[in-house]
Amino acid sequence: MTHASALRIGTRASALALWQARHVAALIARQSDAPRVELVHISTEGDERNDVPLWTVGGRAFFTKEIDRALLAREIDVAVHSLKDLATLLEPGTELAAVLAREDPRDALVSRGGELLHELPPDARVGTSSLRRRAFLAHARTDVVVLELRGNVPTRIERLQSGAYDAVILATAGLKRLGLEGQITCHLPVNEFPPAVSQGAIGVCVRADDQHAQRWVAALDDPDARLTTTAERALLASVEAGCQVPLGALATLVAEDLHLYVAVCALDGSSMLTVEGAVPALPTNAARLGERLAHELLAKGARRLIAAVRAGGSAVAAP
Repeated sequence: MTHASALRIGTRASALALWQARHVAALIARQSDAPRVELVHISTEGDERNDVPLWTVGGRAFFTKEIDRALLAREIDVAVHSLKDLATLLEPGTELAAVLAREDPRDALVSRGGELLHELPPDARVGTSSLRRRAFLAHARTDVVVLELRGNVPTRIERLQSGAYDAVILATAGLKRLGLEGQITCHLPVNEFPPAVSQGAIGVCVRADDQHAQRWVAALDDPDARLTTTAERALLASVEAGCQVPLGALATLVAEDLHLYVAVCALDGSSMLTVEGAVPALPTNAARLGERLAHELLAKGARRLIAAVRAGGSAVAAP
């Protein structure tokens, strides 16, 4: 590819995915002598299978694999993903060239009447598409009714406002990026609702042999976001949980240290295991921290809990 060739960015066509792709395009365009950028819309399994809860479908990478395949087929040059959707094991021949500066990673409660989580009445209908959120919600409020919620972010807000739900739980980052931050009733505390691994981060992949795309994308990499998400993704890879298991984690930079908090919860909320740790905030330490805490979590009984969730049940996770 010559210097003058356009960079083709592959993206899903949802409002949030398009925001992310346009954001990447704008950051590339700010660089001196940057190439022209084109957006290529790609439909994924997660977009097409919108009639069933994603956590009931086998496999992973629902929102990414078709885009990565287009990357490997040289139909696009750059793949933009919500990093939380990207498998910890990348497609061979691709690389995560940049992790953009991270938006607020917390979950947010949006309630129709402005109630906080503890103020919702018994049997309140709470919508979410996430197995993780279902489990932590069951742990926090055993008396609410959890209902499936699919669709893009604006559609979910519309369904709430129409009366289909009393409240919904969404990612703060998506709401902020779409200008819907004013809809947030409250942010959910990380110690009770740890976010999905890499929530709030945008990952940009290129082919490993494409030096042209690497040149323009690598400049977008944010060292802090790379450090925190590396720890979280190493944890997830070591636990081998995947998106069908209610695990949440958040790495943060505190002074000179990298801190990681992790929790896994039984689907019915009956038990919740947590571990946390810190290391000096150096790139060489991030993956090691995630791997160490994964082993600690498994040693505390998380393996049994995860197996029970995968089998469609729940279990007290204590050894």
